[in-house]
Amino acid sequence: MLKLYNTDVSLSDENIKIEINRLANSLPQNRPKLSVFGLGYVGAVTSVCFANMGYKVIGVDLDEVKVDQMNSGIAPIKEARLDENLAVALEAKKFRATTDAKDAVENSDISLVSVCTPSHVNGSCNISYLIDVSKSIGKVLKNKDSYHLIIYRSTIPPGTTQEILTPIIEEASGKKHGVDFGVCFNPEFLRESTAIKDFYKSPKTVIGSNDKKAAQLASSLYENVEGEIFLCKTEVAEFIKYTDNTWHALKVSFANEIGRLCKAANVDSHAVMDIFCSDTKLNISKKYLSPGTAFGGSCLPKDVRAIQNLASYFELDLPVINSIIKSNEVHVDYIINRISMNAGQNVGFLGVTFKPGTDDLRESPIIAVIEQLTERGKHVRLHDNNITKNSEACEGGNKIIADLAAMSTRTAFELCKSSDIIVVTHHTKEYQELIETFSQEKIIIDLVRLNTKTRDAELYQGICW
Repeated sequence: MLKLYNTDVSLSDENIKIEINRLANSLPQNRPKLSVFGLGYVGAVTSVCFANMGYKVIGVDLDEVKVDQMNSGIAPIKEARLDENLAVALEAKKFRATTDAKDAVENSDISLVSVCTPSHVNGSCNISYLIDVSKSIGKVLKNKDSYHLIIYRSTIPPGTTQEILTPIIEEASGKKHGVDFGVCFNPEFLRESTAIKDFYKSPKTVIGSNDKKAAQLASSLYENVEGEIFLCKTEVAEFIKYTDNTWHALKVSFANEIGRLCKAANVDSHAVMDIFCSDTKLNISKKYLSPGTAFGGSCLPKDVRAIQNLASYFELDLPVINSIIKSNEVHVDYIINRISMNAGQNVGFLGVTFKPGTDDLRESPIIAVIEQLTERGKHVRLHDNNITKNSEACEGGNKIIADLAAMSTRTAFELCKSSDIIVVTHHTKEYQELIETFSQEKIIIDLVRLNTKTRDAELYQGICW
């Protein structure tokens, strides 16, 4: 990727203008003109950064004070290096601000919408400003002949763009989405105080759209910006921002709870977390972040209970850590209910140990699932190459598993053939091939996310997808 902006040099350094000129010259001469609705934290930064990339940008806001400030070179928000970058954009005549939506839409090809979406009292998202902007854009498009792209950037619940905002534009304009205009959702990942740096050096760019033309046009804006570009469905892009921020909040809360517990135990919390964070294979990685079955085994449940007990000893309230086991139990109940809601009494399990490649049954979540289904009157059979009726796992393990193993001499194929519902708990080549064989005639409950071909089957049910 091209290096877009050197954040380590001051405005007085000629390197800034050289860098901006180089970047502008790298873009096509017929680049689209942009309008940015909302000149708050996101809109102001977005406007200035795109302008300094060589695009002509019109900033739009109903607040005349903000508009006057931007036009006079004074950013309406405090953000590192924004005033200096705004001055460069104004000097190059690449940016101007207005309160006139009609002027902005008529004189641009793409509108980026970054108005605020505050919380209602109950925590739900207030999209009233987005609705107003959508109506305004739609009214202008009614008399505009050329194709126009609307890119929403405000954080909103999944489904909002397609189900609410796009129909509003269609109604106000009398035009057809996907033909006369396009719509995308492009979440922003700008942190206050480092927003300009984050714009040019983004960890990722996400473009959500069900319209290929719109997605390609939107992604072209970021071709020279650092970070991988992800094209996805609109609702996926909408949910990414919520997922990111919830994860960040969880990390802060987890680290602080570990810190409080370390302090009580007279342990250096920063030494603990420094070592913890150095592990990018398991700890700071995508491991354990794939939705599926509940956790189990000999380590995770035991050690979580141990740290909860330690917190209790020190009389510490650690809500995040104390909720982990409960969350896992709720997920097990969810799996049980998802299986139970299907017609059919014969349930076959492909895998019962807590993960493939081991005969360890200790705290396997599948045992709890089988026990509950049996109590509810389901006829359960299982197959697991790791377990035999004479194995140590059955001799020292759960009685119901030993009984089932003793009763079951069938092969995995025979189990699938005699089952109404097949529950896959291990992702192995053998089970994958079996499910492909039976996917058109059996109800499949997938706890491990099998391949795409199987997931397209009509009777297939993913546990979290």
